[in-house]
Amino acid sequence: MKKQNTRLVVRGGGDLASGVIHRLYRSGYHVLILEGRKPSAIRRRVAFCEAVYDDETAVEGVVSQLISDMTRCEEVWKAGKIPIMTDESGEAIKKMKPDAVIDAILAKKNLGTTKDMAPLTIGLGPGFEAGKDVDYVVETQRGHNLGRIITKGSAAPNTGIPGIIAGYGKERVIHSPAAGVIHNLSQIADLVEKDQVIAMVGETPVYASLTGVLRGIIKEGYEVPKGMKIADIDPRKEQKKNCDTISDKARCIAGSVLEILLTEGVLP
Repeated sequence: MKKQNTRLVVRGGGDLASGVIHRLYRSGYHVLILEGRKPSAIRRRVAFCEAVYDDETAVEGVVSQLISDMTRCEEVWKAGKIPIMTDESGEAIKKMKPDAVIDAILAKKNLGTTKDMAPLTIGLGPGFEAGKDVDYVVETQRGHNLGRIITKGSAAPNTGIPGIIAGYGKERVIHSPAAGVIHNLSQIADLVEKDQVIAMVGETPVYASLTGVLRGIIKEGYEVPKGMKIADIDPRKEQKKNCDTISDKARCIAGSVLEILLTEGVLP
């Protein structure tokens, strides 16, 4: 099949964004990822943004490579990898003039994405109004409407309550009990017990909120403010292997983004 080498920019490289990016890459699109200087992903094993720290990282066999400027995009694409660069303001978008921009930062608010950035713009989750800020919005809240494509209006507002897994919701997510630099005593995919000390923030211990698999924990040495989300536990011990795979939620959202691109004629 003929490849048109369509260029897309995805703002954000966290785990949900990476599920979208992975699908777009596999579908034949040329994607450039724009990230912040200090990514704070929790599910780091499935987040392309880890390349900001490590120069390269892989998610289910697909590699992202850190670049310092856009002139290296073609080289990285030809090598079968996804270029990622630090650009919080989206300056690279003006230079590249991509066919579409997908805001997958998932900050629960719009951090500067506008309709005039590209012929097609898509916002994931709350903070965007379809038809005003972006052309389309994709629902990211778990439940009946997950992945729904919104052409007018906004996604459901952030509830601050994580989705239920095995009967647990807010208990799954751990927030920093203090401000300071984190030192991880447990690693992603470790089995942890409720009330086990899994990390230290400065001199303050971080306790496991329940027994299960440590699905994600923020990067060692990250300076966290009090109350920041720093870890995620899956109560299903048998799901340990899922620490290295894209989630069902991310795959659902990715399918909706791909549907929008194809519907709008933005072909790979």
